[in-house]
Amino acid sequence: MINCITIDDEPLALSQLTGYISRIPFLNLVASCQDAFEAMKVLSTNKVDLMFVDINMPDLSGIDFIRSLTEKPMIVFTTAYSEYAVEGFKMDAIDYLLKPFSFQDFLKAVNKAFKWWAAQQDSSKREQIASPIDALTKYNDGTLFIKSDYRSTRIKLDDIKYIEGMSEYVRIFVEGEEKPIMPLLSMKRIVDTLPQQQFMRVHRSYIVNLDKVTEVSRLRIVFGETFIPVGENYKDKFMEYVNSRMMR
Repeated sequence: MINCITIDDEPLALSQLTGYISRIPFLNLVASCQDAFEAMKVLSTNKVDLMFVDINMPDLSGIDFIRSLTEKPMIVFTTAYSEYAVEGFKMDAIDYLLKPFSFQDFLKAVNKAFKWWAAQQDSSKREQIASPIDALTKYNDGTLFIKSDYRSTRIKLDDIKYIEGMSEYVRIFVEGEEKPIMPLLSMKRIVDTLPQQQFMRVHRSYIVNLDKVTEVSRLRIVFGETFIPVGENYKDKFMEYVNSRMMR
């Protein structure tokens, strides 16, 4: 687990970062700070591996704050001004996020941080860290154990509604669960594991449980208020499945 803090004098920016961090299974938010001085107090009493630091802050800028530290965690700078990018990278920042940034941009930066952090661990810890990436354990009783956030959750294949790919991890939406399970896992890995007669990839970012498909509208699969697009490269196979079950 990577312990992180956010530092930004704008409450909305802190709120966005908090929301993004909550969606990443290997990040633990220790504190959200509105200035560098508050962050110094957090660093003095907590182990912090990663900091998201706004460059433009009153009294003490993000750049000057990082310069003042004798021991530096991993740094991801955030700012609305692109001219600070070069200066940020000179300070060995993991990445630089230009506001407003999307969740995909944030995810790319976080994945860089995860790879760097994992590389610094000793061999025994590397084995523990690597395990979530190979996150599926398959059984012949119609269930899977999913490793996420260093926990293994057993789910029934029949309860999976659909799966959304998010770069280096996936979101598994399970019937009866409010939040998706988010293991570090590639779409290819999960496609190769799931039974093809029950699950189909319908888009580069989506896999659906065919048994849960009850409505298709204009090449979109309807799951309540969620509409999953059927990609151009996948529509022939999917429509063949639908047509084979169509009442004439």
